[in-house]
Amino acid sequence: MTNRGIQTVEEPVITPAQNRKPPQRILVVDDDNDIRQFSVDILTDSGYAVDGAKDGADGWDALQAITYDLVITDNKMPRMTGMEMIEKLRAAYMTLPVILATRYVPRYELTLRPWLEPDALLERPFSDDDLLGAVKQILGPGDGGGEVKVSLLPKYL
Repeated sequence: MTNRGIQTVEEPVITPAQNRKPPQRILVVDDDNDIRQFSVDILTDSGYAVDGAKDGADGWDALQAITYDLVITDNKMPRMTGMEMIEKLRAAYMTLPVILATRYVPRYELTLRPWLEPDALLERPFSDDDLLGAVKQILGPGDGGGEVKVSLLPKYL
């Protein structure tokens, strides 16, 4: 639109979908269905994209198929323990952060093999606040779907 030789440009309309990055993706690996579902529900309700795996071997398969921002794993599981999964991650040079959420913290094993130290330990029983606190400690505040501040967008094209 031209008014006295001055051309103005309408400000773009920003929809919520344009304001947000995709949510951070988390894999929860636990052979206890109730605990796995509790963790998936809490994280999903907090805005994360979450997948669950029923044991370490299924978790490892998921890690080969999908890119995740974080893994939360139990330790004592059939087919592959959490520590074995961390060992495979390290051997594959995958820099994915890991929270070991377990009742059975392998302190002696971590003393012998400190390179397998997870990014955070979450001892059971844990609350939803404990879980979210550990996740935010690693991934940062928010759900990874941070909004773009409108004031940072150009007003004129």
